[in-house]
Amino acid sequence: MPIATSRLAIASAAFIAFAATSNGALAQKKYDSGATDTEIKIGNIMPYSGPASAYGVIGKTEEAYFKKINAEGGINGRKINFISYDDTYSPPKTVEQARKLVESDEVLLVFNPLGTPPNSAIQKYLNSKKVPQLFVATGATKWNDPKNFPWTMGWQPNYQSETQIYAKYILKEKPNAKIAVLYQNDDYGKDYLKGFKDGLGAKAASMIVIEESYEVSEPTIDSHIVKMKATGADVFINITTPKFAAQAIKKNAEIGWKPLHFLNNVSASIGSVIKPAGMENAQDIISSQYLKDPTDAQWKDDPGMKAWNAFLDKYYPEANRADASVIFGYTVAQGLVHVLKACGDNLTRENVMKQAANIKNLELEGLLPGIKVNTSPTDFAPISQVQLIKFKGETWERFGEILSGDVGG
Repeated sequence: MPIATSRLAIASAAFIAFAATSNGALAQKKYDSGATDTEIKIGNIMPYSGPASAYGVIGKTEEAYFKKINAEGGINGRKINFISYDDTYSPPKTVEQARKLVESDEVLLVFNPLGTPPNSAIQKYLNSKKVPQLFVATGATKWNDPKNFPWTMGWQPNYQSETQIYAKYILKEKPNAKIAVLYQNDDYGKDYLKGFKDGLGAKAASMIVIEESYEVSEPTIDSHIVKMKATGADVFINITTPKFAAQAIKKNAEIGWKPLHFLNNVSASIGSVIKPAGMENAQDIISSQYLKDPTDAQWKDDPGMKAWNAFLDKYYPEANRADASVIFGYTVAQGLVHVLKACGDNLTRENVMKQAANIKNLELEGLLPGIKVNTSPTDFAPISQVQLIKFKGETWERFGEILSGDVGG
């Protein structure tokens, strides 16, 4: 009997050991560079200095948000190590910083790097290295190209769709408009311009009376504004980054040019554009929005905005709450946390992209009601809805319905 019992015990022990190893195999953790049992290393590139430095607060907000996440226990028990470098909005510098993040810091992914020219400069490199270039902070249409660039994904509504919406509004409300367009002479500006012309269709040639481009190296765009006013244009399409957007609004007021003024969404910040330009100079400007405006009293009791304010009180008290870039940074950081949580213990770069490409009806605290994040393996445009807004008094007022950013041209 004792022999039989001991054999049974041995067999049982062997079975338990086998079961344990089988379960272990099933629950095995998978890591690529930048991920361990205790850490997830995230890379980021921002213009903390240079002509687009107004956007630097995005990186600071993200850093503060990840501190909050870490203080609350991290993501599936892992702390985020957020490494953010300044590229001065200069593409050669962006390339240098991307290589440093991938080859020296060995990050798992590069998250929310800012700007169309900077991201264009590193897209091929990151895709060749199979490193996620995730939720880039630029609305260029080309980030939604999973077939050719499976490691690059956008975030915000794309530029072409935004200006197509403006074009359709003009065709309906002001069909005989004489239009002046000011745009930044790079991929970002040209993408917006293409969308606008596509939206006007055959009428673009007759309705657009002047197209003025400027370089980011120019100290001021005043001369361009004067030149556009001289054409007699009564509609102004303002495709500029914050510094130049504020200059344009101010100069318009100085010279008494009062066209119907459309301002691209990326410069619709009250804190970094409207206030410096003078609120009295910005009345009736039209733009579009997909994020809640923190200065708008209607969100005073909104649970999402209450959570945002509590976060800033504790982790980023010096933030300018009127700056739309702060709510942008907060919202996109929440998007990344959603993806990383969904990855579980499979923190490979491939799985990061797989989870990012399978987001369904995600509602985030900073998004307008009704606007949701959706992706698929063939659709790398997470947010594709906006609402038109008009500047009145000291805030933006929403009007009309939520419009799909997938508007065809």
